[in-house]
Amino acid sequence: MIETRDLIRYCDDLLDAASFRDYSPNGLQVEGRPRIERLVAGVTASLALVEAAATAKADALLVHHGWFWKGEPAVITGIRQRRIRTLLEAGINLIAYHLPLDAHPELGNNAGLGRLLGVTPLDGFGPGDGPAIGMAGEFVAPVEPASLASLLSEGLGRQPLWIDAGTGKIRRIGWCTGAAQGYIEVAAAHGLDAFVSGEISEQTVHLARELGIHYFAAGHHATERFGPDALGRHLAGRFDLDYRFIDIDNPV
Repeated sequence: MIETRDLIRYCDDLLDAASFRDYSPNGLQVEGRPRIERLVAGVTASLALVEAAATAKADALLVHHGWFWKGEPAVITGIRQRRIRTLLEAGINLIAYHLPLDAHPELGNNAGLGRLLGVTPLDGFGPGDGPAIGMAGEFVAPVEPASLASLLSEGLGRQPLWIDAGTGKIRRIGWCTGAAQGYIEVAAAHGLDAFVSGEISEQTVHLARELGIHYFAAGHHATERFGPDALGRHLAGRFDLDYRFIDIDNPV
């Protein structure tokens, strides 16, 4: 068991949360019970996940996609009201880390995807200010693009959408989980043969072809299961918490 405020302080420091300019608040988003003994983690704080956490009698719900995103309406009505009401009635703390949980070198989503790929990150890349989110590295031996597609399919449990736009085998590869398809031009400028992300947009196909880079859209949800579970397991081990990861499947 740990005091909620102490757990948040530990996570903020561990993930260096203050270094990121993010789209939603990182850390404690909704206050629940003052102490945490049972922790549930998942990808997105949907109503289904909140209800599952309440059924599991969780004291805290740890997610990658929380609430209160920039540009959203400020009113608490409709879906937002139902989610918040369910959480408050169950007394559950909502803890969310977005970009900090993408970027952490050991517990992050990108670190987990790198382990699946079998590539050790050599450097980071990405547009904008703040810490680099994307990762890049090299395979020990060049791999066939079709073999990489199979690896992603087996490891993530879904078939990636492969845009076959590169030339030859893949040695240098970049990756960034979630909705990072906008990084493709930066990836190509970084001299990469392939780029793996979660989502794809209409223009991503044209960019891949014109840039001559293989692109793999492996699923937003599928590529971002790594971080919440890794952080949850870390916290459970360190603070002797009862822990469970709940996966609310999402094909996107």
